[in-house]
This record gives sequence, structure tokens and C-alpha cells, in this order.
Amino acid sequence: MIQQESELQVADNTGAKRVCCFKVLGGSKRRYAGVGDVIICSVKEASPSGSIKKGEVVRCVIVRTKSYIRRKDGSVLRFYDNSCVIIDEKNNPKGSRIFGPIAREIRERGYVKITSLAPEVI
Repeated sequence: MIQQESELQVADNTGAKRVCCFKVLGGSKRRYAGVGDVIICSVKEASPSGSIKKGEVVRCVIVRTKSYIRRKDGSVLRFYDNSCVIIDEKNNPKGSRIFGPIAREIRERGYVKITSLAPEVI
């Protein structure tokens, strides 16, 4: 689960390396976000040659969480880090590559472009 002040790794090649969540979208009282949810983040660490600079405010979709993802068939999925992919206003990824595995729930939420760029969908 991701909440305000949670630090996430960025799993794409936009140049941002680490972001901090400051808003969970989807309701005025919403506190937590999971895989497939959109959050607003501030870039805390970025590559100097990247397209996104430190201090920028970006929209991200969460692709991996350390907390468990429970599926309808009873299986449980857990990743080794909290990661997100930076997206634009039309929910398309800003980067051209995605690093690491992502959850199948991303495709079910309608982010088909992200799942097609990912090397592995679990």
C-alpha cells in the first residue's frame, strides 16, 4: 500500500530515479493506493540527462508493491520494491522502456501500453 510521503522507485527510462507520493487520486478521503492506481508524485532524484528533472510534479501508476496482492483464485503476489511508471494525461507512459516485472492487474486496469513495453508480466 502506498500513501502520502511514500518513496517509490521509477521503473522506466524517463530519467527520474526516485519519487515521493503526495496525493492518491480516486476520492477526496482516499488514503492508500495499490497496484494499478494513479498517484501524484514529486521527483526527488533524477538523472542529469533525463527528460524529467528533480522537483517536477508527475502522475504515476503503481506497478509493484511490497505489500501483498490477493487474486481471485486465492494466490498471493508480492514484489521486492515499490515501483511506479510515469504517465501523461492520456495514461500513456512517458518513457519508451519499462524495467522489471509488473503485475497482471495493470492490464486489467486498462494500461495496455505499459504491459506491452514490460519485459515480464506476472
